[in-house]
This record gives sequence, C-alpha cells and structure tokens, in this order.
Amino acid sequence: MAAHVIDGEALAAELRENVEASFGDVVEAGVRPGLATVLVGDDYSAQAYERRLRRLAEELGCHYASEVLAPDIEEADAFAVIGKLNADPRVSGILILRPLPKQVSEGHIYRTLDPLKDVEAVHPDNAGLLALGQPRFVPSTPASVFFMLDRYVEDSGRDPKTFYNGLDLVLVGRSNNVGKPALWLGLARNATVVSCHAYTSQAGRLPDHMLRADILVVAAGVPGIVTGEIVKEGVIAIDVGINAVKDEETGKTRIVGDLDFESVAAKAEAISPVPGGVGPITDVWLLRNTIEAARYRARL
Repeated sequence: MAAHVIDGEALAAELRENVEASFGDVVEAGVRPGLATVLVGDDYSAQAYERRLRRLAEELGCHYASEVLAPDIEEADAFAVIGKLNADPRVSGILILRPLPKQVSEGHIYRTLDPLKDVEAVHPDNAGLLALGQPRFVPSTPASVFFMLDRYVEDSGRDPKTFYNGLDLVLVGRSNNVGKPALWLGLARNATVVSCHAYTSQAGRLPDHMLRADILVVAAGVPGIVTGEIVKEGVIAIDVGINAVKDEETGKTRIVGDLDFESVAAKAEAISPVPGGVGPITDVWLLRNTIEAARYRARL
C-alpha cells in the first residue's frame, strides 16, 4: 500500500478539544447548547449516526433530544415535530437525519427549519449564504472533508491557502448535505471543481472525470464504486461513503465506504478509510455547529 492513510480519529480528537473548550466558554456565559435529531424510519446508518451523536452530546454535557418517527408518518405530522423543536428554547441545533421516506419531501421539511437552528445548512437561507461564500454554518460532512484535506496538506509541508489553486477536484455525489456544499467549499479554495452524479455514470463518463482528479471526494453511497483502475497516480482520495454491508458467511453487518480501499490506496498519495476517516470528524463538527448556533442566538 503506497498511500498515506489519514487518521480521522486523531483529527476528531484534536477538534474535540477545541469544541470542549468552546462549550465551556458558552456555558460559563450562561447558555447551554442543545442538539435535537429527527429520525424517520429505521435506516441502519442513520441509527448508527444518531447513537454516536447522542453519546458525544452526553459526554460534553450538551442537552440532547431525539425524535424517532414512524416510516409511514404523514408529512404534516413530521412538520409539526420540526415546529415543536423550533420553539424549544433548550434546542439550539436541529439535525434531520437522512434518508427520508418518499412521502416526506426533503425540500419541504428543510424549509420548516428555523434557519438559526439549521446546523447542517439545508434551509434555503443557509444554503444560499454558503453558496455566496458567507456561511452561517458549514455543513458537518463537507466541512470535515476539507478540515481533513487542509490538515493533510499542511502536515505534508504545503500551504492550504494556495494548494488547491487550479487543481482538479472531482466530487462524486451531489446531495444537498454533502456534494453540493462541497462544491462551494472547493470553489472557495480556487479548485477546478467537477460534480459527478448518477447521470454522469449513466453516460459512461465517470471514469473519464475521475482519472483527471488531483483530489477525489466520493459520496455516492455505493460500496466500492471507485476502484484503482479509474484513479490516477498520486490522487488524494477522500471517502465519505457509509454503507451497511452484510457478510454472507457470518450474517453480521459492517460499514464500508465507496472506495475499493486496497486498489485505490495502491495508487493514491493519501486516502481516508471507512470507518475511521471522515465520520468521526463529522460527529464533532456537528456539535461544533450546535455550539456556534447557541452562541449566535445569544449574541455572544
């Protein structure tokens, strides 16, 4: 294996120290941050994420609330739950966990969020501010991707302020919470950004774009969609995929990414693993945003 494996756990631990200090400052000023999650249905990955956030919030001493809704809930009832959390003074940040069932529109439910509690920047107001380069909140997963990239670049002796200038940054996946925000963050760093998606794949063009990538960020939700055959030597590859795969022999479920790790690592300069890569940083960053939301509302 030629690639440097980026240690997301170590970066998350470092970020957590800063978050704990910030949390202490806010509490000392008389404000207690609070996070609420909304889970619709029983998706395995969403449940795992909720459990991690609950544990982290409790360890920090952050107020935590969880709303678990039936998969067949009517959209109006889901909206009512969001309205309740918007009005709850104990809650400074709200996270709507994906995926959502078909009868609950992402676009509709995101619009019901209080923009000042929308710590994932999915409300149109916050998404627009991010696109304009004036973010109120930077969504946790794309923020974690670039936190990881910036630190790797810095640790390898290069300047993150100039490193991205003109480089080809290829994103695979255009979701509202990862792919699209990552596009804006890449442009803010002066990278040449290409956004690939299902139609890119259907047109047979995905390998063409990935072979040109200096930096590859994959958030497709498809296990092993990227192999070493379709990346170039020296690529920096960041895997955002979180896929639950059942082992046919043992029957146990394990989490894997979107990269075929071994084959991509054989050609990459650096690579992030799954698990232990972007995920741990994302958890901490979401709490960071929750604290910032509490600070913002209290005008601290």
